[in-house]
Amino acid sequence: MYHCTESDRDVNSMILEVSASSWLVRGAAALVLVVHIGAAGIALLAGAAALWFRKGQRLHRIAGNVFFVSMLIMCAIGAVVAPFLPQPQWTSTLVAVLTSYLVATSWVTIRRQEGTIGRFEIGALFVPLTVAVTLVTLGVQAATRPTTSPAGAPLPAYFVFAAIAALAAALDLRVILRRGVSGTQRLTRHLWRMCVALLIASFSFFLGQPQVFPAYIRRSPILYVPEIAVLVLMVFWLARVRRTSVPTRDAAGRRALARGYFRSPSNARDTRLMP
Repeated sequence: MYHCTESDRDVNSMILEVSASSWLVRGAAALVLVVHIGAAGIALLAGAAALWFRKGQRLHRIAGNVFFVSMLIMCAIGAVVAPFLPQPQWTSTLVAVLTSYLVATSWVTIRRQEGTIGRFEIGALFVPLTVAVTLVTLGVQAATRPTTSPAGAPLPAYFVFAAIAALAAALDLRVILRRGVSGTQRLTRHLWRMCVALLIASFSFFLGQPQVFPAYIRRSPILYVPEIAVLVLMVFWLARVRRTSVPTRDAAGRRALARGYFRSPSNARDTRLMP
């Protein structure tokens, strides 16, 4: 299981403890830890690159695909391991499932033909609904019976992530009822879900695992910088996209969208969204 220790000299290390004595089991457990941390690091770098690169271009798509795969690997390992920690963290499992859902639905949104939906969107709706109901239940239990409530998260976290899941479920239902999404709404759906997933990953690493950083960094506000940067960039891109009118009614408009071009409503000329 995952366990963090800190010496008196603030030299920290990540230790994977297993009850079995077999070297093979210990090696497999260590490999799982390495893959989890490696996937998290790659996801953070790829997510930052996807936010920076020109939207719709080759480098942006490559970074987005790397982010998608690495996030799914990281979340899968975290969701499976969290309940078996010395102090079971069921909330972490639920948040990992929610993060995977956000990444998957965002990725499918941008790859799905505009104005269409499939079985994936219908089935995915039940994920945030389940997560929201479960987190609210655990949050109420943690507030009313703290001695018997599941450990693993501060009280506000239950309701914050439940709100994110409920919002995602409501927007999913809207897309299903409208039989798809297109244009600016399609880009907005893709963008906010990827950014929120990256924001969750940033919080989990920089603020959730401060022991991996030197002591002088842990005691400074530096660890808040990545989260603030992701939040600011998400707001910037959402505002930038919402101010545009995307031409998608004809084939030329769809090709322009795929290239990352947008029609400016103020001067009727094509402008390319760039960092």
